[in-house]
Amino acid sequence: MRLALAVALMLALLPFCGAAQDNGGVLLTQEPNPNFDAGPVVLEAPGAILRALDKSVGRTSDIDLARGQTVLLGRIAVRLLECRYPEDSPASDAYAHIQVLDLDGNELFNGWMIASSPALSALEHPRYDLWVLRCRIS
Repeated sequence: MRLALAVALMLALLPFCGAAQDNGGVLLTQEPNPNFDAGPVVLEAPGAILRALDKSVGRTSDIDLARGQTVLLGRIAVRLLECRYPEDSPASDAYAHIQVLDLDGNELFNGWMIASSPALSALEHPRYDLWVLRCRIS
């Protein structure tokens, strides 16, 4: 009895609901958001230039890596997985996906490093610092 009363009440209120009114159906549209900025066109590079600092001796070295290449730097292995850059600013706004392993195969870092903000995502290591300088375009 209660169920029938509830259904009857809902049916009686349907004409007052805006979504249930018969005005030819409801038309859903998707308009572009004028406030959305897609950002610059981003390109992939075949390699990257990284800078490494051995804090124990105070020596820096620049490393030229191709995509997928691994280089041994003292007691760590550095691998470049990918390097991307904005088409209009290839020198300063590069960001690279780097993987760093120790000699036992333990992962020390796996993530994106950004050339313009090296401290944003940094390798935490007592002996080595590593950061991206730029993508190698050619």
